[in-house]
Amino acid sequence: MILELPVIFLLPTQLDSDELHELEEKIPTLTYDINEAEVILGKVSRKQRALFELRKLKLHTEEVDPAEQRSRDASRSPPARPAKRIRLSTPAAAGGSSDIDSDTASEAEIQRRLEGPVASITTSPATIKVVKLAWLTDCLEAKKLLPLEEYIVYEGRKLCSSSSSSSPAPVSSRPSTPQTTPGKTGEEILRRAISDAPSFRPGSSHRYKSSYSSTSSQHRRDRPHPLSKPPALLHQTTSEHDIDANLPPIPCFLSTTYSCQRPTPPDPPNSDFIQQLLKIRTARTLQGDKIGVRAYSSAIATVAAYPHPFQSPQEVARLPGCGTKIALLFQEFRESGVVSEAYQGEADPQLRVLSLFYNIWGVAETTAREFYNRGWRDLDDVVEHGWDGLTRVQQIGVKFYDEFLEKIPRREVEQIADKILEHANGIEEGWEMVVVGGYRRGKAESGDVDVVLSHRDERATDRFVERIVLSLEGEGWITHTLSISTANSERGQVPVAWKGDDRSSRRGVGFDTLDKALVVWQDPRWDKGKGKGGKKKRNENLHRRVDIIISPWKTAGCAVLGWTSGTTFQRDLRRYCKKEKGLKFDSSGIRNRRDGRWVDLESDERGMPAPSMEVAEKRVFEGLGLEWREPRERCTW
Repeated sequence: MILELPVIFLLPTQLDSDELHELEEKIPTLTYDINEAEVILGKVSRKQRALFELRKLKLHTEEVDPAEQRSRDASRSPPARPAKRIRLSTPAAAGGSSDIDSDTASEAEIQRRLEGPVASITTSPATIKVVKLAWLTDCLEAKKLLPLEEYIVYEGRKLCSSSSSSSPAPVSSRPSTPQTTPGKTGEEILRRAISDAPSFRPGSSHRYKSSYSSTSSQHRRDRPHPLSKPPALLHQTTSEHDIDANLPPIPCFLSTTYSCQRPTPPDPPNSDFIQQLLKIRTARTLQGDKIGVRAYSSAIATVAAYPHPFQSPQEVARLPGCGTKIALLFQEFRESGVVSEAYQGEADPQLRVLSLFYNIWGVAETTAREFYNRGWRDLDDVVEHGWDGLTRVQQIGVKFYDEFLEKIPRREVEQIADKILEHANGIEEGWEMVVVGGYRRGKAESGDVDVVLSHRDERATDRFVERIVLSLEGEGWITHTLSISTANSERGQVPVAWKGDDRSSRRGVGFDTLDKALVVWQDPRWDKGKGKGGKKKRNENLHRRVDIIISPWKTAGCAVLGWTSGTTFQRDLRRYCKKEKGLKFDSSGIRNRRDGRWVDLESDERGMPAPSMEVAEKRVFEGLGLEWREPRERCTW
């Protein structure tokens, strides 16, 4: 039974990525534009907190008395009758054709005819209700809609719309309509007619559309949604219609929402458009928009997996996770070569500063915003005003800022990995290694070096990470140790336990559950002769970021899989395991969510361990019911 839910905006406050995704799947009427919402749902229990969240989202309201509002709503609701028809006085445009070819039209007809090449009209409720998340869960449990009254935290009347819905559509996209009254265009009259119609309520046919503007602000909330349909608002020429009639079929692997079930190559045919989407996602990250980051990540993963160059916006809109928003962005990209939202993000002074701070190793987006709010605008400000307050890791990140941003070519990655393996086998014979991360996915250059080391004797892997760091430090290869974790050894080298809701391991995405060392690497070999003025030469080899991960052999396949795949691939792999298999995937192993037992997918039917880490990884795919994907097919950006 599908509940007839109102239009809902979901607050990301106190919800992690997995919870957000699960809730979004349960809300068929979800909108990513807060101005379209009738109900704002979230983990909010106090009116003051609700007001704070609304202000943060640039939605200004005044509180209304719930009883008074219900009375007003009742008085406005007309008795059941055919849809009211509104008389329009819209003369024909030049050339004798009329923008609206009848002087009367229903609200739905007005909406349909207003849909131009790019812009769409979105009406928003005059009032909104901030409601406890428990209302949705109780409705789903009861399998019926429950009254809102007991769950309402705050009810308010909108004073003005945020920039995301009030921004005008690009001038070039608007129909040329003669004025009928001073200062009023035909389109504006239609907008006014819709907003004044008491019986009009946004229906599901246009609920997810958002007004698009080439001057979108950083507070836009329109996002792609998997339920979006190929939109009628995208204007087509005759030639485009012919193209769409002959579009290639959507590959069967794109029918799934799990990117771990798709081949995603490192060089997709629409990579130029993906670069624009990546810039927008980065801006969303810096703004702390978790929902937007995840939504754009899903769309990017879908576009990256699509094996054909896009020919039209309608081709984009039909793909899962894309819909109207991404189709409109592609339409702009096709016409101008850039996406204005991506360009504006790069031009925004605040986002430029946030990006500068975010690129400091050890500084996350939250810390970057803290730095900005303190009035700091460059690295000199950080050093001058906040050096003593930085963590040691952040100080190292500032010190080697430019060097860490330099990409590492594949040949250098291999040289670093060879040296690590040489030292491992110098301590104890029998170590094997897989170079993971972007290198294994086929990238020409990497941001850092990630290696997984394993040994068939489990006694050898116990606390080995400390020994190899000391060995490499002794020869000068490691100049700084950022952090060392022996979490797996301390657990007895067993997969991390599943603790019910599993909140303890969500933040680390499984990466903190294995023994590992995050270090700064520098080749100690250089010409140590005298420089100019007789001064001793300094080592000019670049400092590099290196991660050394240690895994016991019995779960090395999970470690290699977890550390090889792209971020969205990993996210969807964990989601797939939870939703489809009742399992918890972690780079330290797999647990059954029912009883918490370790599930061994890497040994054969006789209980014999895998002959190599790569074979163990393939067995994990097979055991999870997933088609094997080469590392180069996991580039979900």
